[in-house]
Amino acid sequence: MSRSSNIPAATLSFRLILWLLAFVTITPFLLLLLTSIKSKADVLKGAFALPAYPHFENYLDAWNAGHFNIYFWNSIIVVIPVVAASVFLGLLTGFAFAFLSFPLRRTLFGILTIGMMVPAEAFIIPLYYEMRYLGLINTYAAVIVPQIAMSIPFSTIFLASAMQQLPEEILEAAVLDGAGRFYILRKIVVPLMVPAMSTLALFLFIWTWNEFLIPFILVNDDAYRTLPLGMLFFQGRYTVNTPVLTAGAVIVIAPLILTYLVFQRRFIAGLTAGATK
Repeated sequence: MSRSSNIPAATLSFRLILWLLAFVTITPFLLLLLTSIKSKADVLKGAFALPAYPHFENYLDAWNAGHFNIYFWNSIIVVIPVVAASVFLGLLTGFAFAFLSFPLRRTLFGILTIGMMVPAEAFIIPLYYEMRYLGLINTYAAVIVPQIAMSIPFSTIFLASAMQQLPEEILEAAVLDGAGRFYILRKIVVPLMVPAMSTLALFLFIWTWNEFLIPFILVNDDAYRTLPLGMLFFQGRYTVNTPVLTAGAVIVIAPLILTYLVFQRRFIAGLTAGATK
């Protein structure tokens, strides 16, 4: 008797649905990759037609003509401080809301929750005038500082919720031994929070890398544009050259996919941390 015949019908149906969802999800990316290595003549043969040979020169054309070398490093310069500062500040504020008692604790937590729900479109114009008043328009700070501020509410709520899942016995034993707050945070909480912090860092990396509105409004100098913004202007110049255009799109999303593939185990571990408490 084959192994598949022993699988219950409900389990088999569930697996088929998952395979169907995976196929629907991955097909657009595969078509994007296939189009990026075609010639303009190959594109006219159909979306699923294979090229005679791969045209990897499309990536070189997109990289040079689209100034992606500048935009790529600008995105890295923006992403690293935003993720690092947001995780660090979220760790401090999350520890405070999870374990400490202070005046207006519930009110401040409610304000943070409301701040997480306000879309960037609601405050982008006042933010522009504030940045112009401070002389930060067309600088890295104009892109980095607002995104750190936007990330702190989510970082705080995410890490505070994860800290509340930690075993209380360990923290109580540390307090009985006379450990201070900073020692407990640095020596006990941080090592246990590594999966959650990794998951948060991955979330923030994806959101910051894809952020479009803030760089679009606060930066109009080509030297400070990030990849998503550079893709907008590149698309305007290469609308008729579909393979080079899709090669540029692959350059933009490739770091996101590679980062997720590298850290997917930590990402899943962070999401399921505390589920079995």
